[in-house]
Amino acid sequence: MLRQHLDRLELTTTGEGFHDLTSRLGTCLAATGLQLGVLHLSVLHTSCSLTINENADPRVLQDLAAYLQAVVPEEGVRPISGAGPLRPWVHDDEGADDMPAHIRTALTASSLSLSFERGRLLLGTWQAIYLWEHRRRPHRRQLSAHWIGS
Repeated sequence: MLRQHLDRLELTTTGEGFHDLTSRLGTCLAATGLQLGVLHLSVLHTSCSLTINENADPRVLQDLAAYLQAVVPEEGVRPISGAGPLRPWVHDDEGADDMPAHIRTALTASSLSLSFERGRLLLGTWQAIYLWEHRRRPHRRQLSAHWIGS
């Protein structure tokens, strides 16, 4: 019989960077009693995102962060050709990292769907699920974990 369960998770970030959610989600899955199905995970904010990525070598996460910072710098944007003046971000209500965080979220993902089997998330050997904080200062983040299965 198909069942559903909805969890609301809270996480306090320490600022910009990656926060591994894998074991916490595994604990939530175990509490549902579900064995086979799908998790739909959503972050309920517009300045952080979700990613599934390498969990063995922290340099992967460092390189990902450096790449996205280079693509979306805090000081503003130039024409793609590189020629022309710098256009500072207009939306900076919460600081210089405000608009870049929104763009970084738009370029990544605010939700993920993952399968689970035998009460375990189906992830590759070196994969983990991360909340990717795009803001410099700590934030309280909320996530929705919608479990559907049997």
